[in-house]
Amino acid sequence: MNTNFMPVAEPIAKLIEEFNKLPGIGPKSAQRLTYYLLQVPAEKAEALAEAITAVKEKLSLCSICFNITDSDPCVICRDEERDHTKICVVEEPIDILPLERTKKYKGLYHVLHGVIAPSDGIGPEELKFKELLSRLNDGLVTEVILATNPNLEGEATAMYLQRLIAPLGIRITRLARGLPYGGDLEYADDVTLSRALEGRQEM
Repeated sequence: MNTNFMPVAEPIAKLIEEFNKLPGIGPKSAQRLTYYLLQVPAEKAEALAEAITAVKEKLSLCSICFNITDSDPCVICRDEERDHTKICVVEEPIDILPLERTKKYKGLYHVLHGVIAPSDGIGPEELKFKELLSRLNDGLVTEVILATNPNLEGEATAMYLQRLIAPLGIRITRLARGLPYGGDLEYADDVTLSRALEGRQEM
């Protein structure tokens, strides 16, 4: 978004430009957000700035599942009431949120931080595959649920993982086809996700 010719003060133009870089925020939304912040009390704007800074400074990756956390291990990995015999593999940390909303899954997670995408130069070495395999070596895990997104890259990643895990004799399941092909977990509704979890299929 070119703000060089916008008839506004430079700080306003800069903030509009930064908001416009966010996913899902177009030029008009960026302008609305900027002018909203101009109208709110200073302490509200400062609270937003502090929250953004805290996200960058106080968060890290869980050393077990690689979810984003402010403590290590994360709250899910250290929860003794969860089922530690099941690991649900997802592409990104944001994919855990809709699965947790269903309240149907009580196991653990493993975040790959991406999918195999040769066209983008992303191979297995760039993802958290080795870390997943090391978690499976203790004999405690009896099922791995592959919850990569139902698109070309997600399916290829799931098949690659299936070949890696199969020799370990661990049950491997995939979310049922309640999820539309090409969709993302992030946008699936709770009912669809619940059915996909309950109807997961052997691979």
